[in-house]
Amino acid sequence: MVKIRLTRVGRKNDISFRIVVQDVRVARDGKVIEIIGTYSPRLKQKTINKDRALYWLGVGAKPSGTVHNFFVDEGIVKAEKHNVFHRVGVAEAAVAAKKEAKATETKAA
Repeated sequence: MVKIRLTRVGRKNDISFRIVVQDVRVARDGKVIEIIGTYSPRLKQKTINKDRALYWLGVGAKPSGTVHNFFVDEGIVKAEKHNVFHRVGVAEAAVAAKKEAKATETKAA
């Protein structure tokens, strides 16, 4: 399976990322199929080759959460943004609350 994700480049305390197409089994900074863009968080600057991004999405490549949000910002994908900020314990608390709600519904019925 092919994934569109970020790979880190740059030096210490001055990071930047490339938006790359990679096989999912390859390490983050491993062998790249194609570089389709860059992202600099310090400058808050993104460059994405829209034609190549659409091509890879068309052949079945799955973007990572952050790259998906970049594509939404650039208008490449028309969808809602993904929540990529994972807080520890929030998902477990939501699942527990749903289970409690179901349990009280079945007891009340």
